Amino acid sequence: MAEFLSPRASRIEASPASVLRRRARELRAAGRDVIELSSGDLDFPTPEHVTAAAHRAAQRGETRYTNVDGTPELKDAVRETFRQNGLAYARNEIIICNGSTQALANAFLATLRDGDEVIVPAPYWAPYLAQTRLADGTPVPVPCPQNNGFKLNAEDLRAAITAQTRWVVINNPVNPSGAVYTSAELSAIAAVLKDHPDIWVLADGLYERIVFNGCSAPTIAAVEPRLKERTLTVSGVAKTYAMMGWRVGYAGGPAPLIDAMTNIQSQTTSGASSISQAAALAALTGPQDLIAERAAILARRRDTFIASLNRCPGLSCPYPDGTFYALVSCAGLIGAKTPVGSRIETDRDVAAYLLEAVDVAVVAGADCGVSPHVRASFALPAERLAEAAARIERACVALNGG
Repeated sequence: MAEFLSPRASRIEASPASVLRRRARELRAAGRDVIELSSGDLDFPTPEHVTAAAHRAAQRGETRYTNVDGTPELKDAVRETFRQNGLAYARNEIIICNGSTQALANAFLATLRDGDEVIVPAPYWAPYLAQTRLADGTPVPVPCPQNNGFKLNAEDLRAAITAQTRWVVINNPVNPSGAVYTSAELSAIAAVLKDHPDIWVLADGLYERIVFNGCSAPTIAAVEPRLKERTLTVSGVAKTYAMMGWRVGYAGGPAPLIDAMTNIQSQTTSGASSISQAAALAALTGPQDLIAERAAILARRRDTFIASLNRCPGLSCPYPDGTFYALVSCAGLIGAKTPVGSRIETDRDVAAYLLEAVDVAVVAGADCGVSPHVRASFALPAERLAEAAARIERACVALNGG
């Protein structure tokens, strides 16, 4: 079988989060009460007017194929959403995809040649690396430590650029740290990129509406319009409207890139679901009140959950300004022994210990390019977060016999 598979297949592994979800579900099927802090799912329901719009579309018979790049109505709604963020796109500069993940993959497949490099600030969302490799490119992680706020700074970007650099990924807010770039920080990055006219920017703003403390999450093409002609701005409805399973993402960029991405999509998945697109249209054009209300709920969960984690021996965690993830340092647990005598050597060991010992699933920081940390979602009901924090504290106390 190994000889049958392509070299490309050998470069790709299942995403760490999907592996964790599978293991958590196996344990749950065996009767264990697993609390998943590893998932990018929100516990909020999709807004009622959105599901109602999908139902009406199905009843009207809107069940045929749409244009590969999306319905004109949804593309216009996306254009208006981008306009509110300071970005003007024509309809032929917009593509609707099967989730924002596909938009990213389409872009890399459309542009990368063997050996082209993609600069990815670390911590990162692991698929950035996998998708680069899938398209025959080379990911170049650039460490962004906590004393940089887990954000890429201009000097480190400049040092990472080579003659092979093709793209720079800017995720704002950042998954997994919840860091939020300011306009000034993006301006400094843009100043570097203006000296390198052949480098493109992939601006991933999937969590742009999930921000706290009065923050906003600007996108680099709005901050520096001179970069717009070589920026692909990506977002979607999954996180903002709790529509993870509807699988609708979108991107705006120069028409020649969008055309190439559409051609690739036409030969892989074709267009997004017609019913999901009707739902996404209702989400983008309907009432927006729930966004701020839900962000406020997430902020309260964040405050309580992280305060609890910071009481756990061996753990420390800053308060994120966006997303619904906490990036937790577990440096104080490295070297400890579990109650059964195993030694904790890495953050993967920490994640495995928490899952097997107290039925709490988290993502190892090694899978996000930042060790020793774990990523924990606080997109769960408050009572489940309180239970998860209590279990984590119990597990930390049990190391080295408490």
